[in-house]
Amino acid sequence: MEPEATGLERKMESRHLTMISLGGVIGTGLFLSSGYTIHQAGPLGAIIAYAIGSLLVYFVMLCLGELSVAMPYAGSFHLYANRFIGPGTAFTIAILYWLNWAVALASEFTAAGLLMQRWFPGSPTWMWSAIFIAVVFALNILSVRLYGESEFWFASIKVFAIVAFIIIGLLAIFGAIPISGYDSAPLFGNFVSDGWFPNGIAPIFSTLLTVVFAFSGTEVVGVAAGETRDPGSAIPKAVHTTVLRLAIFFIGSIAVMAALIPWHKSGVDTSPFVLVFQSIGMPFAGDIMNFVVLTAVLSAANSGLYVCSRMVWSLAKERMIPVGLAKTNFRGVPVFAVMFSMAGSLLALLSSVVAASTVYLALVAVSGLATIVVWASVAVCQIRFRRQWTAEGHSVDELGYRAPGYPFVPWAAIVMCALALVLVVFDESQRSTLYYMIPFVGLCYAFYYAREAWRRKHGAQGDNN
Repeated sequence: MEPEATGLERKMESRHLTMISLGGVIGTGLFLSSGYTIHQAGPLGAIIAYAIGSLLVYFVMLCLGELSVAMPYAGSFHLYANRFIGPGTAFTIAILYWLNWAVALASEFTAAGLLMQRWFPGSPTWMWSAIFIAVVFALNILSVRLYGESEFWFASIKVFAIVAFIIIGLLAIFGAIPISGYDSAPLFGNFVSDGWFPNGIAPIFSTLLTVVFAFSGTEVVGVAAGETRDPGSAIPKAVHTTVLRLAIFFIGSIAVMAALIPWHKSGVDTSPFVLVFQSIGMPFAGDIMNFVVLTAVLSAANSGLYVCSRMVWSLAKERMIPVGLAKTNFRGVPVFAVMFSMAGSLLALLSSVVAASTVYLALVAVSGLATIVVWASVAVCQIRFRRQWTAEGHSVDELGYRAPGYPFVPWAAIVMCALALVLVVFDESQRSTLYYMIPFVGLCYAFYYAREAWRRKHGAQGDNN
C-alpha cells in the first residue's frame, strides 16, 4: 500500500515505535498489580510466569514484524485477517480490539482522576478525568508526530523509573545501601525461604493469564506500521528492542521485589515499588511513584486512543463501517475516527458509573480476551502469508524482514494462545469472560454476513433497475 493512498502521513520513527509499544504495555499492571502476582505464585513462580509471557510476546511480535514490513498497513490486524483468514473474522477481530482499547481508555481516565486525589483530596475525581480526556484528545487530534513525540516522553518517564528501581534494588540486595528490616545484605534468601513454590505449581498457570494481559499492547507496533517513515528498518528494530526491554523490565522488577519483600507481604494493596523505595528511606517515595503511575496511565490512554482511531479508520477504509470515518485532515490525522473512538470510551466511562454491575461488566468481559484472539490471528496470518508467498514463486530471501524459526514460531504462538484460553475455563474468576464473549463474537459474525447479504441483494436490485 502506497503512503499517498492512505491519507495518513508517515512521520514516526523507530524510537517512536519502540516507546509507543512500551507505553501501551507498561502501566498499572507492573506498577500496582505485580505484587499480587508474587503473592499468588511466589517469587520463582512469578518469574517463570513472566518468562513464559515474554516468550509468547516475542513469538507473536516476530510474526507481526514479518507481516508489517511486507504489508505496512495502518490498523494492520484485521487487514491481514481479511486477506488470509476471511472478512467475517477480520471484522470481528477489529471490533473486539477496538472495544478492548475503548474500555481500557475509560478505566485509565478513571484511574488518572483517582490518582490526583493523593495531592488534591477534596477535589472531584470527574474534574481531573475531564482534564486528562481533553489533553489526550488534543495530543491525538493535532498531528501524528505530536502523538508519537508525547508518547515517547510519557514512556521515557516510566522506563527511567523502572531502571532506577532495578538499580537501587540491586544495590540494596547486595548490601551497598541499607534497607529496613535487614541487618546484612538480603541477597536472594526470600526466594527460597518458604520453599521453591510456596503455593505449589498451579498458581503459576493461573497467574499466567494476568501476565498475558499485562503484556497486551506490544502489538501496537503493527497498528502504527502504516504511519512509520521507514517500515523496513524501523519495525524489525522496534520488535526486537521492545520485547528485550519488556523482558528485562518486568522480570528484573519482579526479581528485585521478590528479593526485598517477603512474598506473603508483597503489595496487594500498596504498590511494591512504593514499599521498596520506602524501606530504603527514599523521601517522597509515595508521591514520586504516584507521579510515575499517573504518567503510565496517561501514556496507556494516549496509546489507546491512537489504536482505537486507527482501527476505526481502517474499518471505514475497507467499507465495513461508514466511509466518512476514514476522512483525514490536512495533517493526515483521521479526525472523525479519533472523535468516534473518544465518544466510545466516554460511553464506556459513563457505563462504569451508571451501570457498573451490568453494562460495564459485560464490556470488560467481552474485551478481556481480545488480545489473545488478536495474537492468535497474527500467527495464523503469518503461516498463510508465507505459504502464499512461496506458492506465488517468491523466495523467502526476497522478504524485507524474515521472521526466524518458521514454522515453529507461529505454531508455538498459536498453541500458547490456545492454552491461555483453556486456562480461562479453569479460572473461576475469568470464566465469565467466555460467557459474554462467545455470544458477542457470534453476533459480530452474524451482523457482518447479514449486512453483506443485504448489500448483495440491494446491489443486484439496483443493477436491474
